[in-house]
Amino acid sequence: MRPENLRVTLPAVIALGGNLGDREATLRDAVADLARTDGIIVDAVSSLYETDALKPDGVDLSAPAYLNAVILVRSALQPLELLDVLHTVEKAHDRVRVEHWGDRTLDLDIITFAGLEYHDDALTLPHPRAFERAFVLAPWHEIQPNATLPGHGPITPLLAATYESPRLYSRWER
Repeated sequence: MRPENLRVTLPAVIALGGNLGDREATLRDAVADLARTDGIIVDAVSSLYETDALKPDGVDLSAPAYLNAVILVRSALQPLELLDVLHTVEKAHDRVRVEHWGDRTLDLDIITFAGLEYHDDALTLPHPRAFERAFVLAPWHEIQPNATLPGHGPITPLLAATYESPRLYSRWER
């Protein structure tokens, strides 16, 4: 047996979003980039959902709408290593970090990682606002309806309690 077949992988949920440029192509390319990354196996990809831009002061209808998706992966990388990969993919797709919750070509967030609860200056697990974000919960629910968000419980009632209404944009076809 080859050594890479013996690598331990742990499940993670990653949210993707973007509202600048060719949103759909960027999200599809980002998933392909992650699938090609050593130590990451993409198991499931949700459909694409469109949502109004959310800014610190609330929904901003003057900003371009976001496309969002969620992927289920298995990672041989530790959480901070996975975060570094996500930041590298964001940069490859011209992500610029200027404004908090500002418009962007690509945003990649680890929502959960193997049920861990973790917090430092770089990463909080589970993602601290995932429980209230329909643009995360709706695509996640599509591909893993019985999922549980650590510290918050099953995602189905969490999704029902959100105020947003993500619009199905397109189905994911591999």
